[in-house]
Amino acid sequence: MKYLVMVQGSQADYEAMRGKASANSPAWNEKDVKAMFAFMEGISNDLAESGEMVDGQGLVEPAKTRFVSAGADGQPVISDGPYGETKELLAGYWVLDCESLERVTEIAARIALCPQPEGAPEYPVVIRPIDSGGA
Repeated sequence: MKYLVMVQGSQADYEAMRGKASANSPAWNEKDVKAMFAFMEGISNDLAESGEMVDGQGLVEPAKTRFVSAGADGQPVISDGPYGETKELLAGYWVLDCESLERVTEIAARIALCPQPEGAPEYPVVIRPIDSGGA
């Protein structure tokens, strides 16, 4: 079964990783950022080696996001980020092909242990089964 495994973040988190602290997130230093990227790369490498990795990507900051919705007149309404009303957005994901929900939950539990500076916000790792259309 395929699963989408998602990690979340906010604009403040991306800014913190560039060394700018906020009320919600302490500033990260270069060592913190390198540890996080090495950890995530290790997980991705392990998943590729096990054959469970279908795809995985980190996403750019919410400030570079664009929302497109249908306007009342039928014309698209386009809004560029950042979005003050949005707390967290998708920060990265993996598409995994795992034998069971238990296995993908083990992987998500490992992802949840990603190193970060003391006081940084913690977000849940979200698992969503991918609808194969067959059931």
